[in-house]
Amino acid sequence: TGATAAIISCPMEVATVRMSNDATLPAAERRNYKGVGDVVKRIYTEEGAAAFWRGSTPFAQRAALVGVFQVATLDQFKEMYAHYLGQKKNSVPNVFCAAMTSGLIYSIATMPLEASKNRMANQKPDPKTGKLPYTGTLQLMRAVSANEGFLALYNGFLPYYMRCGGHTVAMFIAVQMLRDAYTKA
Repeated sequence: TGATAAIISCPMEVATVRMSNDATLPAAERRNYKGVGDVVKRIYTEEGAAAFWRGSTPFAQRAALVGVFQVATLDQFKEMYAHYLGQKKNSVPNVFCAAMTSGLIYSIATMPLEASKNRMANQKPDPKTGKLPYTGTLQLMRAVSANEGFLALYNGFLPYYMRCGGHTVAMFIAVQMLRDAYTKA
């Protein structure tokens, strides 16, 4: 499942988040990673192996929900667009519209989990207490909502949707083309 794949790939996701966010930090807070090997080595030596799975819970939750929302909504949207827009069901335009809409629904539903994963993967221990600011998905969402407002969990939504919608379109158009080729054979 998507959740299992997320757990397995979480160390590289943490490395990606760390490397991509490092340049955005103030100079005094940067970790100044030199590359993938350096980020992996430093996370392991400075923070321990468990740090590679920071954010794994929202990452796995998000991955599980992606499949649910993509699969559960695609056929319904194909029917809706065929009925209301007169599109031929399973045509490329029909699958494109349905997949973009499915991608939108799954983006809205999973963006808070994506934001949680990124914040958990990039968090640093408090210098005084040594404790991490976030301990779990719900605690993080409550803290961010209380301190920054609920919509802070949707920062970066447009590029996230473009990624999710694009992925959903590419995947489902490819699946439809394979189905069409198989049924013609």
